[in-house]
Amino acid sequence: MGYVASVLIGVSLGLIGSGGSILTVPVLVYLFGVDAVAATAYSLFIVGLTALMGSAEYFRKRLVNIRTAVVFGVPSIIAVFLTRAFIVPAIPTEVFTVGNFLVTKSILLLLLFAVLMIFSAYSMIKPSAEGKDEVAVEQNFNYPLILLEGTIVGIITGLVGAGGGFLIIPALVILSKLPMKEAIGTSLVIIAAKSLIGFFGESSETIIDWLIIGKVTIFAAFGLIIGIYLSKKIDSNKLKPIFGWFVLAMGIYIILKETVIL
Repeated sequence: MGYVASVLIGVSLGLIGSGGSILTVPVLVYLFGVDAVAATAYSLFIVGLTALMGSAEYFRKRLVNIRTAVVFGVPSIIAVFLTRAFIVPAIPTEVFTVGNFLVTKSILLLLLFAVLMIFSAYSMIKPSAEGKDEVAVEQNFNYPLILLEGTIVGIITGLVGAGGGFLIIPALVILSKLPMKEAIGTSLVIIAAKSLIGFFGESSETIIDWLIIGKVTIFAAFGLIIGIYLSKKIDSNKLKPIFGWFVLAMGIYIILKETVIL
């Protein structure tokens, strides 16, 4: 089931341009039995490498805006690196208690991830504006907002190990005035850079199991190829809400499993 789910990570990324990374941590934790803290680190490498491979097609079609990737990506890369190197290791093993319920570091990260999944699901379920903004618009960077958004996305990525494409793409469309397809391609480059650099900023306390990382990455890459092929045959906008409802259910399941169903 873990390997099948790993293929679905890549299929989602290739087919709808986002959402795959939001499955990586649950797959590692619940199907491969990886500790939640380590899973957020492994996810950075898997998501980063898969996004890098996915961006190749957008580079070929000239749908990557390098200037935007640099402006948005630099604060995001710095934030994710510092988060993995200093903030995550600083979180205590036992964070706080509510009555008899002890919130550990692993539970806290999984709950944060579940909340991110719910927000991500909403972005996929709501009607898409894709295709309505393909008219070229002169870029006029709102630097303060872009720097702030990039930093926030970097911190979130560092904490939970997800790419954050559902946050980056709207920011690129609204703040950088990019057409949707160019925003997706640019987003993949940003996700690849910040995730991989964040992974290599990982604290030495985390034991890296390269065998699991390698296997999941290979299966996700295989799924990516399938997803890119299917994207030419299937209207991804019709599948996106369905996948969104699935992600929503997964997010609710994680919250219940980590709090109520103990």
